[in-house]
Amino acid sequence: MYAISGITGQVGGALARSLLAEGLPVRAVLRDEAKAAEWRTRGCEIALAEMEDAASLTSAFRGATGVFILPPSEFDPEPGFPEARRVIAAVAAALNEAPPGKAVCLSTIGADAPHENLLTQRTLMEQSLGEIGLPVTFLRPGWFMENALWDLASARDEGVLRSFLQPADKPFPMVATQDVGRQAATLLREDWSGIRVVELEGPERISPNDLARVFATELKRPVRVEMVPRESWEQIFRTQGMRNPLPRMRMLDGFNEGWIEFSSHGQSAMKGNTALERVIAQLVRAPA
Repeated sequence: MYAISGITGQVGGALARSLLAEGLPVRAVLRDEAKAAEWRTRGCEIALAEMEDAASLTSAFRGATGVFILPPSEFDPEPGFPEARRVIAAVAAALNEAPPGKAVCLSTIGADAPHENLLTQRTLMEQSLGEIGLPVTFLRPGWFMENALWDLASARDEGVLRSFLQPADKPFPMVATQDVGRQAATLLREDWSGIRVVELEGPERISPNDLARVFATELKRPVRVEMVPRESWEQIFRTQGMRNPLPRMRMLDGFNEGWIEFSSHGQSAMKGNTALERVIAQLVRAPA
């Protein structure tokens, strides 16, 4: 039995469907009973658990051959990342109390970055779970291609892609969520000992200019890249409702300055096979 958290999201859903397609038993770990019907129909066992609640997670993990841990994303964390620390403490306690045969944890590129930033939440998770003594794989994907959804409205309505990733011609490691889920399913079926790190990016690196080009093709209109000046970021993020934008700003700095990067600049990273064109086409054609 494979216990899958985050199953209602893109990565967790792709992972679960891959396992089910192989005829493997899946326990869907959900926060909301209202979202259970689809997964019951697919043949999953259901476990209700909050990612900050060690007791419910313990019940969800008990007896599992393998566990997939998808920590919730906090994009506006309080100083010191208390939200992430509560989740980490609960997950670690559950794994200690009901240890599965193995665990795969969704981490991120930048989990080994030298400077504190938004992705430090995953650094803390890796540090904690690495001390439990279980076989754990930390899957570190690149920037999700699906983040281009943030750019869809301005590209469609104005012909402008306002980029925080800079410069416009710099290629960044990106990957489709479907590839992340499928890779997680492969890893979860493997046997290993100790701690391992698996880096994952798409078939080729992608620049803001590439994003604009593909949007232009799909939208059938010119799309140009406009760099968002660094000095305007804080005001923009605060206007969007963020209370503590510095971690997000430092994450963007890390990508732009090159200190958030895969080892060997991705030469040893695994490669997904989903092209940017496919992801953008899906975003453009999705119901509004």
